Amino acid sequence: MQKVLYISLSFVDVRETTSLYSDLIQEFLTNGHDVLVLAPHFYDGRKSELVVEGGIKILRVPVSGLFSNNKYIKGLSNVLLPFLYKRALKKLKISLDFDLVMMPTPPITLLNLALWVKNKSKAKFYLILRDIFPQNAIDLKIMKPNGLIHTYFRNKEIALYDLADKIGCMSPANIAYIEKHNPKVDKTKLHLLPNWENSPQWDENLDENEFRAKYGLNNKIVAIYGGNIGLPQRMENIIELAQHCSELEDLVFFLVGFGTEHEKIAALIKSLNLKNVILIESVPKPEYVKFIQISDIGLISLNQDFTIPNFPSKANSYYGYKKPILASVDVNTDFGIILEEIGAGFWSEAGDVASLKNNLLKLYKDPELRKKMGENGYQYMKNNLLTEHAYRTILKEIN
Repeated sequence: MQKVLYISLSFVDVRETTSLYSDLIQEFLTNGHDVLVLAPHFYDGRKSELVVEGGIKILRVPVSGLFSNNKYIKGLSNVLLPFLYKRALKKLKISLDFDLVMMPTPPITLLNLALWVKNKSKAKFYLILRDIFPQNAIDLKIMKPNGLIHTYFRNKEIALYDLADKIGCMSPANIAYIEKHNPKVDKTKLHLLPNWENSPQWDENLDENEFRAKYGLNNKIVAIYGGNIGLPQRMENIIELAQHCSELEDLVFFLVGFGTEHEKIAALIKSLNLKNVILIESVPKPEYVKFIQISDIGLISLNQDFTIPNFPSKANSYYGYKKPILASVDVNTDFGIILEEIGAGFWSEAGDVASLKNNLLKLYKDPELRKKMGENGYQYMKNNLLTEHAYRTILKEIN
């Protein structure tokens, strides 16, 4: 298998940063595949163009409003996206002779484009299932169940599973969910494709004392959260925990990220006058690596309203840098169960702040336990969750 088309909702410029998917594409390139990425332009007003970014061929297509805060503009942009992609492929005369078409969810609106390319190329189609939509939107009360919009997207979801030759799922609970709610799906398509990450790149020149001093973290136990701050994460779980830990003067909750709920969380921290929480916006990955390196505990939070089994990818960064994990998650994910099975941290049901604090205190009071759990997570990642593992899984399944 040589020619691969990767269809994406977004794709980073690897000259500036990396991501889950850019790491995977780089692994395909390293193994000799000819890969084309189909992705939006970062800026409006640009023309569709074929570019090479850090050795990766990308067809960048201008798409207005794709990440708008207005849900109607964003929704319309997602619906138009496959038409814009198809037009760009035709305009630039891209040969449709791919051996493999890969696409993650979200979004499912790219179904018709994937179908078109698959049929034209006589390619196999591999679906990387990272998001179960539209059910997640219903869980978060963004969409009403059984309405016209829900029915439209649900039909797209069913057709997408039918189109896929293979479907890579994040965890056993994801496989079980798809089987239960989509009984017509061929079960032989479904298999495990856990979230992946490259081996960690430690900053060997980091002066920890100097870096801690920069953010007022000297002589502090740091519990870090890094990632999106939106409805799926429900960061109120972490803020409530911080409120209940105000007596622990050497404990700091350090939150790094941005999202639709960032301003709301910032206002909540201010209104509660929490002195043990530091909230900053997203930083470049090299800077974020420094934050993780100097931290003591990695935080995970998921919205308790989820009925779908989400599986947070940020856990891999904590594993890679040997940080034990404290998780507040819904009861439908199997993340917490797997976390405790590998001995890499503790989990509590989202909303149960007493249980969450009790688990936090176990890590807070015991440096050796933190070290042991951090090492357990690292070994688990090294043996199961590297990008090369994901690559080999995809090739094995598709062949």
